[in-house]
Amino acid sequence: MGSVRRALVMVLAALLVGLAAACGGSGSGSDGETARARPAELGFEHPGVLVSKAQLKRVRAHVEAREQPWLSAFEQMRDSKYGAAGYRAKPYAVVGCPAGDRAGKGCVEEREDAIAAYTQALLWNVTGERAHAEKAVQIMDAWSRVITGHTEANAGLQTAWAASTWARAAEAVRYTYDGWTDGQLLRFERMLRNAYLPQVRDGAADFNGNWDLLMADATINMAVFLDDHEAFEKAVTHFRTRVPAYFYLKSDGPLPVSPANSGINTPDKLRKYWFGQKTFADGLSQETCRNFKHASYSLAATAHIAETAWHQGVDLYGEVKERLLAALEFHSKYQLGAEAPDWLCGGKVQRDMGPDTEVGLNHLRERLKLDLPETEKLTREQRPEGTDGLFVAWETLTHAENV
Repeated sequence: MGSVRRALVMVLAALLVGLAAACGGSGSGSDGETARARPAELGFEHPGVLVSKAQLKRVRAHVEAREQPWLSAFEQMRDSKYGAAGYRAKPYAVVGCPAGDRAGKGCVEEREDAIAAYTQALLWNVTGERAHAEKAVQIMDAWSRVITGHTEANAGLQTAWAASTWARAAEAVRYTYDGWTDGQLLRFERMLRNAYLPQVRDGAADFNGNWDLLMADATINMAVFLDDHEAFEKAVTHFRTRVPAYFYLKSDGPLPVSPANSGINTPDKLRKYWFGQKTFADGLSQETCRNFKHASYSLAATAHIAETAWHQGVDLYGEVKERLLAALEFHSKYQLGAEAPDWLCGGKVQRDMGPDTEVGLNHLRERLKLDLPETEKLTREQRPEGTDGLFVAWETLTHAENV
């Protein structure tokens, strides 16, 4: 029923976009009034933050049948510190995360506790052992009782990392487990609305693009969990404006797209923003010449946003599939060891991609049947893709060949 409902929503959304265009508006561009991504009168599909109910069922079936790569991915997750029965949360009232190498306050603890909550939520869904659901709720409740906000230079990024994972954990528990009390749930919802959503929903136009994309990832996740249509639309708008300004295609022209609402709006400013790169090729990202790690964060965030929207009947993948495919193939090729030409970052690239390819590969390769040889090779070599300790976790388990 989920796929049928999603198809109906997509048809209705397309009709609304067409109506807006006929009336002089625009479906996803910057001219005219943008049609809503999803009809507000429709409720959200739950669970539907990154992982759907049908996907969770398929994961459980694969693990119970002891099939690979899902079994090894499950065992990796189960045996990690995040899956421990005795895991204990370490909440902070205020999380302070400065830039650079200065020590923060509660930054690692918050990210790891969010990943632990998500890990326990997945363990509950795979094994059916209530202790895991109880542990996930315990971790989330510990934080929702005390946290008030985030400070220091990396506050926005830290908030995005943690919030995206908190919302995934909460969604995977709320709609599959009957032991989360009304009081605990209300407290957690208030935490997201007060300590997280205001920090990320407006993005960060003048920062490196991974900030905006990670903030949109967090926003759309919280929006679905909170049934907040306005926040959902915010995230979709950020996606539609930032992805074309982050991943380059030759059709953009001789220079990349300028980030919307930013001061990065001249050729010199754009080249500086792209870390001095002067030659642009399909799939290159704004941070490729910084390092592959940050480009990889953005590949993951882009796929996360589109995947959550997909579960809600909005095909953001369709709007960026050429960019996403080109970017995945471009970075996977050089991550696998291809020699960087002189025109690319002066012939020197930092090959440090994280476990960030499963979700995008699953949609493009498994759903759309597109050819991504470099990405598929890299992903298979990295399986099972685990966690980066920031905002990506266990995506071989949840998204390998899981349409």
